[in-house]
Amino acid sequence: MANKIQKSDAEWRTELTPAQYHVLREKGTERAFTGEYEHEKTAGTYRCAGCGKALFRSEEKFESGSGWPSFYAPAEEKAVATEGDTSYGMQRTEVMCSDCGGHLGHVFPDGPRPTGLRYCINSAALKLDPSS
Repeated sequence: MANKIQKSDAEWRTELTPAQYHVLREKGTERAFTGEYEHEKTAGTYRCAGCGKALFRSEEKFESGSGWPSFYAPAEEKAVATEGDTSYGMQRTEVMCSDCGGHLGHVFPDGPRPTGLRYCINSAALKLDPSS
């Protein structure tokens, strides 16, 4: 994936909190049931904490019981990029911001209708914009 937004590691470290940096740039994850947006009900748009791109909308958010905010679709088809992830001996599909390449989480084929997908996203990778 050719990232549209290119920044040095030093720039990312100064712009992001340690938790955001760990998730977005080091492909980390927050512990289940600890994220700020897991049970959030406020209407709005969830943006990338790294670059501000609109990624998900509250209308597509659902309670999955997984411990992370879950969405059945991105805000727009091209808002996120995906690629195979075989880390930790698992076969998963990683979800990244299509503009800055930041790691967001993973998508699984066990979500609700209409897509049947569950985008399992780290709260640290998101910023809720209630005005949009």
